[in-house]
Amino acid sequence: MEPQDDPGEIRFVGPGEGQDFWQPVPANGFVSVHVSPALVRMDTPLAVGTQTVPPGCYIREHVHDRNEEVIHVVAGAGKVRLDGAVHELRAGATIFIGKGRPHMFINDGEADLTLLWIMTPNGLETFFERIGRPKQPGEPAPAPFPRPANVLAIEQATVFGAPIPDPNAT
Repeated sequence: MEPQDDPGEIRFVGPGEGQDFWQPVPANGFVSVHVSPALVRMDTPLAVGTQTVPPGCYIREHVHDRNEEVIHVVAGAGKVRLDGAVHELRAGATIFIGKGRPHMFINDGEADLTLLWIMTPNGLETFFERIGRPKQPGEPAPAPFPRPANVLAIEQATVFGAPIPDPNAT
């Protein structure tokens, strides 16, 4: 095997070493970004991180019109709605979501639901940063806070297709 002239990068992220952001309602909880083009040089733009959703909260139904996503359930239980069909979620489940496919995640369990997400091309990490608030290690969860007033513009500028109305929104 011949050595490469320009070897790829390596990024090691230990527990608690991601870029963390508290998330607004209805998901609440927090996101940790571990890999993105802003954090490490890469040939194929992708982003990897985790999202933790507390009991009783949900990730609203949405669609990515230009991106593919992989979700792996790390911990907890709940439900996922994919193109209108509801499936049970539990640790160890993995889902591939092609572009243009509506999906949402509901934590109807008694513990936090933690999802590992991979998105290509990247951009989800930018969305989470723009709608969230920086989270410091050991910091207690803030009171639930609203999504920013310009959330639709943030969605359009990042990885989301046309909004899907949220029947639970007030």
